[in-house]
Parts: sequence; C-alpha cells; structure tokens
Amino acid sequence: MASSDPDKPPKPRQADGSDLENLGMEELLNIYDKKISTFSEGDIVRGRVLKVTPGEVIVDIGYKSEGLLPIGEVTAYGGEVKIKPGDEIDVFLERLEDISGHVILSREKAERMLIWDRIEAAYKSDQAIQGRVIDRVKGGLSVDVGGVKAFLPGSLIDTKPVKNLDALRGHEYKFKVVSFDKKRNNVVLSRRAIVEVEHQQQKSATFSRLQEGQITRGVVKNITDYGVFVDLGGVDGLLHITDISWGRVNHPSEYFNVGDEIEVMILKFDSQAERVSLGYKQRTPDPWADVVERYPLGTKVHGKVVSLTDYGAFVELEEGVEGLIHVSEMSWTKKVRNPSKILSAGAEVEAVVSDVNVANRRISLSLKALEQNPWVTAAERYPVGSVITGKVRNLTDFGAFVELEEGIDGLIHISDMSWNRRLKHPNEVLKKGDSVQARVISVDGDNQRLSLSIKEFLPNEWDNFAKAHNVGDEIVGTVSKITDFGLFVRVADGVEALAHVSEIRRDPKVKLDKAFKVGDPIRARIIKIDPHEKKIGLTTKDVEPLSAEESAQLSGVIAEATAPAPSTPEAEPAETTAAPETTTKS
Repeated sequence: MASSDPDKPPKPRQADGSDLENLGMEELLNIYDKKISTFSEGDIVRGRVLKVTPGEVIVDIGYKSEGLLPIGEVTAYGGEVKIKPGDEIDVFLERLEDISGHVILSREKAERMLIWDRIEAAYKSDQAIQGRVIDRVKGGLSVDVGGVKAFLPGSLIDTKPVKNLDALRGHEYKFKVVSFDKKRNNVVLSRRAIVEVEHQQQKSATFSRLQEGQITRGVVKNITDYGVFVDLGGVDGLLHITDISWGRVNHPSEYFNVGDEIEVMILKFDSQAERVSLGYKQRTPDPWADVVERYPLGTKVHGKVVSLTDYGAFVELEEGVEGLIHVSEMSWTKKVRNPSKILSAGAEVEAVVSDVNVANRRISLSLKALEQNPWVTAAERYPVGSVITGKVRNLTDFGAFVELEEGIDGLIHISDMSWNRRLKHPNEVLKKGDSVQARVISVDGDNQRLSLSIKEFLPNEWDNFAKAHNVGDEIVGTVSKITDFGLFVRVADGVEALAHVSEIRRDPKVKLDKAFKVGDPIRARIIKIDPHEKKIGLTTKDVEPLSAEESAQLSGVIAEATAPAPSTPEAEPAETTAAPETTTKS
C-alpha cells in the first residue's frame, strides 16, 4: 500500500514499474551503466527543466550529472524567459562533462538540427513548410524557417512579378523546398509552387460553380482600353467595353477602379481554355426592347448632346438610348455645314422624334421640326407675279441666287436675264452683292424652289426693233452665223434676222461659207416681221451691196464695238454650283 505521507518521496522504480529498492547494488550499477552508455555528444535528447537561474538553466536529461543550458538561448527579444521548471525540452549534447562535471547543452542547436530534419522530410515528401520573410537580399528574399535562413529567389515568389518586395517582409507563408544542402547551410524555397497549386484548386472550384446567365461577384483586377479583367476567385473574366453599359462608354475607367468589388453576369465560359466572358449591362433590361412605345414618332424629347460629328449631333435620351440630329434636320433656313455652329457637346437640347429603327438601334431626331417650315408659306408671302427686291448672293454658270430673306433664295435663270441676248454667263448682267428687282414666276414649297425673272424690267430689244422698222426698210447688219439654209444677221443688240439662201444674191456655184464670213457687214431689206414668232426675214437680191469703202468703215466700227472689255483685278470670279432642276419661266 502506498505511503500516506505527502512529504515522503516516492520509491524509485524502473521503466517497467518494478521497485528499485528491492534490487541489489550490482543490479543497480548495471542499470546505471547501461543508461549512461546510451548518451553521446552530438545527440538530441529530451530533458526536464529543474531550475532557472539568472545565467543558466539546469536540465535533467537522465545522465549521471545535470546539464547546463545558457539562459540566453531560452530568452525572448523582450527579455522574458520562455521556459519554467518542470517543462520538458529537446536539447543538444555539446559535451557530456566539462571541468565542473556538468553536461553542456544547447537549445538552439537542437532546434536547428530538428528543423533540418523537417526540411529534409518536407523536401522528400514534397510537402509545404512554414517560414517568415525576414529581409530583402540580392536576387530575392531571405526567409527564416525555424531558425534556418533560406533563400527565396525573386522568380519563385509568385506566379506574377511582385513590384514591392519590401511589402512581404515580416509575413509568414508556406513554401516548397526546391533544394537544400545541410553542410553548406543552404536552402532554396519556392512560394510560386504553393501559389500555383492554390490557384489551380481555386480555378477548379470556381469553374465548377459557374453557370451561363449567373450573377456573381468579382474584384476588378485590371483596366484596359478594351475592357476590364475581373477576378472571380482564381479565374479572370473579361468584361468587354461593349458589355459595360447599354449606352456610350468612352473608357472603362469611367465606370470602374482597380480593386472595386462588382456584380457581373456570366455570359460564356470555357473551362478548358480558361476563358470567361462577363457582362455588366446585362443585369438590367435592354432599353431598346420597348423604345418604340416610349418614343413614338412626333414625340418631343429632351436630351444631352454627347458627341458631334461632321454629319450631325448624337443626343443621349437616357442611358443606352441615343438619337441623331442630322445636319439636314438642324435648320429650315440655314445650310449647316458644321453642327458645332448650332450645338455644343454637353448642351441640353429639345428635338422631335422623326424615325425609330429598332433593328439598327437608331433614333432620328429633328431640331427644325420644333419650328414651322418657312417654305410652307412661301407661296403666300411671295405669290407668282409679285415683285421683290433682293441681294445677289451667289452666281453660277446657269444663273444667280437672290436672297429674299434668311434661308429663302430665289433663282434668276440665265434665260430670264434678257429677252433676246444670248448670255454666256450671268456676270454679263449681274454681279455678287447687287441689289436687284425681280418678278416671282414660280414657287415650289415642297422642293424649296422659287424662280425669278428680271427681263420684265429690261428693254425688249426685239419689240423695240419691230416698232421702229417696217417691211421694205433697208438695214445694215453683220453676219452672226452661217448655215446651209442661209445667213443669220445681227440687226440690233440682241436681235437677229434670217436671210434665207434663196434670198441671197451670190454665185450659186460658191457655197455661203466661201462667199461670207462671220462679222462681215451686209446690207439687206426687211421682207418679213412676225411679232408672234419673233422672226425677221431679209433679202439681198434687190439691194445695192455695200461698197468696199463702206464695208471697211463698218468693219472698223463693228470691231471696236464688239471688242471685249479689259478685265480688272477687282473682277470677282463666278462661283460654281451644281445646276438645279429646270425652273418654270413665264
């Protein structure tokens, strides 16, 4: 029965529990010799802390004498001793007996030897080992693995380049042992191998849960000109710029910042190729689905000008819905060549819906539809036959444009500038900037055309000639044209008469173009004046021909009268414009 005295020490026993008191001296010596023979320098043994002094720790390792451990090896950085009496610790046997007969122990060497065993075991089994980054060194980082300094090359830190290595200092990570040499105290680690495995596991888990049409959350990882890369959990999905908004997106940075957590829709994914297409605008309905009902034709709308082009202005009616105001729809009266003269980007504007094309996602808007078309009432303001006064705005080969009011021009065709003169160009009668009186001869409001005439306000050379002459009168004129059937003779400014071949005195064997030439003076007698057809007939058969002296004198006068006026530096070249459709003349 066990002793009931608590101060009395327990009886010594062997490892098998047998009582040592019953053993003889020889047996006890054998047991002691056998036990101490198992100790040798360089071993790692387990001992129990007996006492902690200011300079050393006394440890019982089961040897014939107690072991001494320097207190510094079990003291923390703050000066706190990390062990206390009764603790069991692993120690390294440096010497079994010093001068004083004590066993010299080392805790640090024991831990270092044990960690080397762990490193070797981790290397052979391809298992991860824990370590703490302690400093940045040339080519990488220095890592503390249980007291052993290991090297982590920069290329093996992560799967992607790490810009700030100092940010890793003091952090603990798991590593794979790439190589080690215990004798040279050399260990090379890889964190990338751990990250790659973790990423692959994360990718597999992410792809296993993805479904097309699914709404999921992710973190914006990178922003480019063409889209946003979103981390879905080890898998990067691409949110293309066209899938960010139903409306206009100039750059993805207008909507997102790196690090933002956002909701996206899985549009399509391929686990083999590791590609995921994402959508952001698809989380909300397409605004074009019912745009016809919301913007019927003729509706007045309000929006903001978001873009200007050479051909018009784009107006945002709501997010995802834009309309175009074409330059032709900006004004009834102004010829808009540059939309910036009418509108500016960012300006608020009202317009009228003129067309909706859902298939092409286009809405046409009209600015001028807000006002009345001045051409609708042009016929009322400028009735046919009325006389107007305007300024010549432009000259073309076919006529002159006269401004009646802002945006309303009338055309004086070249044929309506003279009764009988054959004009080569309108600048023979008018020049740009002239104030002119004209008569309205036609108005076409639908095609925005108004025709004018000025010849009513000019002398009628033919009528004046007919009133001043009678059949039988002899006149002198000049040959203006030679044909097979006769001669055209200019008898007055803008008035021509015809001398038929049968009414010309000549040698019948000689052709007219051999007997006469254009510009020759000729005397003839009037045999016909037809005011309805405006035709004058001549004959030279019974008329005394001009003498050589008279012909010479008349030729000089005619040459001087018909000589072209010298051009001046101030003469303005005629503007050229495409000819309009033929206008009606009175």
